[in-house]
Amino acid sequence: MSSSSSRNAFEDGKYKTDLLTLDSSSRCCKTTPSPPKQLLVATPVEEGEYPVLMLLHGYLIYNSFYSQLMSHVSSHGFILIAPQLYSIAGPDIMDEIKSTAEIIHWLSVGSLNHFLPAQVIPNLSKFALSGHSRGGKTAFAVALKKFGYSSDLKISTLIGIDPVDGTWKGQQTPPPVLAYEPNSLDLDKIPVLVIGSGLVETSRNSLFPPCAPPGVNHEEFFRECQSPVWHFVAEDYGHLDMLDDDTKGIRGKILYCLCMNGEKRRPMRRFVGGILVSFLKAYLEGDDFELVKIKDGCHKGLPIKIQEFEVTK
Repeated sequence: MSSSSSRNAFEDGKYKTDLLTLDSSSRCCKTTPSPPKQLLVATPVEEGEYPVLMLLHGYLIYNSFYSQLMSHVSSHGFILIAPQLYSIAGPDIMDEIKSTAEIIHWLSVGSLNHFLPAQVIPNLSKFALSGHSRGGKTAFAVALKKFGYSSDLKISTLIGIDPVDGTWKGQQTPPPVLAYEPNSLDLDKIPVLVIGSGLVETSRNSLFPPCAPPGVNHEEFFRECQSPVWHFVAEDYGHLDMLDDDTKGIRGKILYCLCMNGEKRRPMRRFVGGILVSFLKAYLEGDDFELVKIKDGCHKGLPIKIQEFEVTK
């Protein structure tokens, strides 16, 4: 299924994009409901039909802090939707699971179509679910269909960006997703991508624990996934390095202090965006040209060094 494409997934794609904010006040017509949660949407503006990726934010992170990553991926021909699931939350993620299912239902009945440019059509038969950090755990929980809520859309691919299931092994936040058994996550053969960062198990200082401790981070998620699953780990970058270069406000400033960070955010963000694009192109559009180049170690556009790579097919 390879293509002769010469594009570089780690750089911006050919599509011009726009960022839209939809909330309870957004209403295009009387018969179309507003979204259940505030949404940040990155969409191509050119006429066409595009696959849809939902991105769930990390713990206490604003969806707007992913705007550069979203625009990068969208420029390669995808519609990205990032809900603001909460502002403040406790350890339990059941409300996030419920809200995610409600947003997916809102999508499934065609509501998003009415808020996009008239010439842009979301292709919901190619729907990918992803999440970062705690949002990664939530994405897996929805895909597993065992916590009382599930997706009204068929999930074509599942992506965990530095997913975290708690504060330490044996200290999972409720409900626990990881079972500590290899290949134990029954995801109905959904292709899975797990992205990790090499500094997640290192504490920034004595005041804060590691942002993604051993036993509850990307390594264990990969170990418990069934084939097909891809696993990439970025060397010398941290848990929050895929966020925007400038995360504003008090919360945005705090994020610089919580985790070990790489030298700059842009290379990690470009890496995550490029891996997402390559994976989505391969499994949603049958074009594995770039994913194969990355796997074979011959992609000249990699913005960072890959510390670890594994795949089970």
